[in-house]
Parts: sequence; structure tokens; C-alpha cells
Amino acid sequence: MKYPKLRELKEAIYSLVTPAYTTKFPKEPHTPYPNFRGKPVVDDTNCVGCETCTNVCPSGGITFKDDKDQKIRIIERNYGLCLFCGQCQEHCITGKGVTLSDQIYDLATFNREDLIERHEKELLICESCGSVITTKEHIQYMHKKIGPKAFSSIINLNVLNESLRLASEEETHVTIRDGLKRKDMFNIICPNCLRKILVETSY
Repeated sequence: MKYPKLRELKEAIYSLVTPAYTTKFPKEPHTPYPNFRGKPVVDDTNCVGCETCTNVCPSGGITFKDDKDQKIRIIERNYGLCLFCGQCQEHCITGKGVTLSDQIYDLATFNREDLIERHEKELLICESCGSVITTKEHIQYMHKKIGPKAFSSIINLNVLNESLRLASEEETHVTIRDGLKRKDMFNIICPNCLRKILVETSY
């Protein structure tokens, strides 16, 4: 007759008299450990819509779409695809635009649309070729980041004038009807059009 090992018998008795190691979620709320990587939470006041999190997201859970007619950038975050890897938080240029929370256990839903969050940012569109430059908040952030050097950019000057209410868009806009001219430098134009102006008017 084979007798059970004392170690196995001890473990069996210990498991009967001790509570379960796992939590009682969802019956009771779960308290995650410190530094737990949960749902990325976006701070819209510090998010500038620069596309950095979109570029580093390994699962493609963060996408953006530019609406040139409405001049808005729509950023979608699909938490059904999120790996909770923390790349969006690590590479955020402001350091405050997105942070990982401890929320993950109550994200389950029967409707996948409930896992999608959308944010909108105002776009800057080139007045010459119609291409997207970036978001207005991105320009404002870079202006604060580099300080007085930002005054070398006409785009920064226009955005600064608007934020300080020194001049309206109608007062600073120059209408040119026969192609790019040097006066177009004072409008919102992309770097490519600005380069063309500088090259064509320098001769």
C-alpha cells in the first residue's frame, strides 16, 4: 500500500483552510498593484494631436483621420486592440497627454463600439496647396517648447497673434490671386510652399 507524501498531504490541508489567492472580481472590486499597466487615459488639455502615439502603437489601436473641409483631426483609440504596453505614454511629446491607469478589469462589453474613444483637434491647412501642416495645439506647444526661436516661423507668429488677440485672421491674411508671391509668407503655408516662395523670389 502506497502512502501519500507528507508534502502533498500538507498542501491539501493548507488549501482547505486558507482563502483563495485570486480576487473575487467582479463580485468585489479589484485593487491592482502599484505601477499596474491598465487603460491609457487621455488628457485632452495636454494632448496636442501630434500622431506620435499613432506611430508607436504596435497593435494599431490608435488611428487618426484628417478632415480638411472641417479642419479637424479625429483621433480614435480602440481599447479592444490595446496591448497596454505603455508605448503611447512613454513617447508622448508633452509627457502628460496620455497616462496608464489601473482600469482594465471592467472594460469588458458586448458592444465593441463602446471600446472606441474619439478626440478632435483643430488642423492648420496650407492656404496655398491645401495640405495638412499639423494641429494648432501642436504648433502652440512647440512655440512654448523652443521659446523665442519660434518667432522665426511665420506659422508661429500667426498662431501667437491669434492666441494673444493681437490681430484677427482677416487682418493678417494676404490675398494673392496670381500664384505664390513673397507676401504669401505672412499666411499659413506649409514648408514646401514656403521654400518655393523663397526660391522664386530670391532671384
